Amino acid sequence: MVSIARKNLWADIPRFLVAQAGIMFAVSLVTIQTGLLNGFTRSTVLLIEGSEADIWVSSDRMVQFELTEPLLKNQLDQAQGVKGVERAEALLMGSGRWRPLKGDTSPVTLIGFDLGGKLFQPGTITRGRLKALKEPYTVMVDQSRLPTLNLRDIGDTATVNFLPARLVGLTTESQSLVASPFLFASLENANTYINTSYTSKLNCTVESSDNLQCTTIYEKSKSLNKSDESEIPEPTPLSLTDPITYIMVKAKLGQDLEQLKQNLEAALPGTRAYTKLEMARKTRNYWQVRTGLGFVLGLGAAVGVIVGMVVVTQILYASVSDHI
Repeated sequence: MVSIARKNLWADIPRFLVAQAGIMFAVSLVTIQTGLLNGFTRSTVLLIEGSEADIWVSSDRMVQFELTEPLLKNQLDQAQGVKGVERAEALLMGSGRWRPLKGDTSPVTLIGFDLGGKLFQPGTITRGRLKALKEPYTVMVDQSRLPTLNLRDIGDTATVNFLPARLVGLTTESQSLVASPFLFASLENANTYINTSYTSKLNCTVESSDNLQCTTIYEKSKSLNKSDESEIPEPTPLSLTDPITYIMVKAKLGQDLEQLKQNLEAALPGTRAYTKLEMARKTRNYWQVRTGLGFVLGLGAAVGVIVGMVVVTQILYASVSDHI
């Protein structure tokens, strides 16, 4: 074996260099393809895995992190009273249209969270301060999406759904590669951006004794006049009938999570409770299995591994067989 290795190294140096180049190409192909797949899937769950929540409560019709139906704010208060819950916080998500001073309109995803909470983090804040989001109509974005939003620096302004928006901070490790740019805001600001053009009313019926079933109906209201600043509303706290997207739950020390999930689902009809790991897995599987993008990247990674193995095998076989 030593003699064969020596012959491969010194008998034909040009051929040896070509073989090494082929092997490097094969290894690079495998690394790039698998890296693309892993980076893509990891980006879709950054906010989930970066949270401090033990359990995520969602609608029972939730498909993945960005595709679900709303809950109600009063369910947050109910969750806080469930046995085993140490802390519960709301997360609000919705779509918007970003209009910069110059450039094209872009779709965005608004994410509102409790600035005084402990369970959600908008990635790693690299510039600005979290408390700046307490000011009306302020947002943070991932710095990788500045070009997409035609932004240059903190202090730049635009409009979201005809309401003003001012950039007060930048984050990293927060943006999904396949999603519209995330705009992080306080619950009050996000609620105003998302629901200003809608009014809500609560319909309640008595299903049985001591069982009140309530449904919130949302109706389109008169659109804002984008040229009239006097119509811009002041951001207000969420009311009990306002929609939220998720309830993030921190369990008490020593609490069994499976039991807590059952308690939450029993207390909140029409919901499902997921551990952080389950929530991330559900979202990751959606993008890998149910979308064409996940299929293409997965196929590319598989083909890259196969081609790489074939190239390396053929190069080594040809090199060794010539010197036996």
